[in-house]
Amino acid sequence: MSDQIPFYIQEEIMKRLPVKSLVQFRCVSKAWKSSIDSSEFIAAHSHRRHTQPHYLLVSYENPLVEEDCVLFSRCYTNDDSFPQQSSVPTLPQSVKQLILPSVVGSSQGLLCLYGSHPNLQTQMAVLWNLSIRKSIAVLMPDFGVCPYTRDPIQPSIGFGVCPITNDPKIVANTSSSEFMIYTLSTGKWRSLPTNLPPRRIRGLFYSVVTNRFIYWVVELKDLKMIMSFDLISETFELIDLPDSLASRYLRISNLRDSLAILQQGDDYNSSIVWIMEVGVRRSFTKLFTITTPHKNIVGFSNNGIPIMTVDDDDSDITKLVVYETNLEHSIVLEICKLPYHFFVHSYMETLLLLGRSDYTSY
Repeated sequence: MSDQIPFYIQEEIMKRLPVKSLVQFRCVSKAWKSSIDSSEFIAAHSHRRHTQPHYLLVSYENPLVEEDCVLFSRCYTNDDSFPQQSSVPTLPQSVKQLILPSVVGSSQGLLCLYGSHPNLQTQMAVLWNLSIRKSIAVLMPDFGVCPYTRDPIQPSIGFGVCPITNDPKIVANTSSSEFMIYTLSTGKWRSLPTNLPPRRIRGLFYSVVTNRFIYWVVELKDLKMIMSFDLISETFELIDLPDSLASRYLRISNLRDSLAILQQGDDYNSSIVWIMEVGVRRSFTKLFTITTPHKNIVGFSNNGIPIMTVDDDDSDITKLVVYETNLEHSIVLEICKLPYHFFVHSYMETLLLLGRSDYTSY
């Protein structure tokens, strides 16, 4: 840039640039490096979400092969060219050394993975920025052992980045309504008080993060509910579902930064998508129904197109497809032999973790 351009204008221009360019521009001058590395610049760049490239990361697991449970397949550009452009991500060493790793969630461009560390004999979470190839391993607290099986207790995990402070947070449910939280800014775990009822909450297996909330599907008195955790206020809330959903098998997903409820139809040949409206009172609206046999919605693209799995028992394969609801047309992304299960995780480019070395947080 010309020396005649004021530096504050240079900064405003740089805030609109992709992450790869900014990492290279840190070598131009000390002033540029200092600016790009600052927390203020990183926060401003992260909040320009509409200008940042979005991606869809596809992983799959074979439940019959425990020693190699999760494999990353491809990373697709999640824009108008989707799914024409793709690449194969390189796993960081902190993830490669985990046993049975799984993806907890994606927030503000960071992925959180979770698994067992064979050498340290403990559970570990890994915060991973694919864009700048930075990762931070976080050792999980000792949650004790199950009194019946004597096996280590496996906590339920949720992950999200606070949209105000850009501080990554990991939430772990140890038993009933007892929770712990890890914040990257402090590098420590602490107990998290809740206002949840003292009754046992079941079903915290998978979580979804949308902007400031982490969500789980939970079961209380044999009825399904949504539990939310506010990343800003660090408070929990139990949200009632409509009667038509409370007794059903449900999954959840992120649909354009809103919580989507995925319901299987009565005939098992349809998938129904609901959206949760956030306001003074939470309400649920049915968006659409896809009536196709042997198909299940596993996620959505950045512009809301369903990503579905298609099982073909005759050929013994599973396909991952992009399903255009208006055109009733599918584009195949991946093909695997049964019984592989696909998972999709959307993320965007971010500068979070820039300037940090890869390390383990004890």
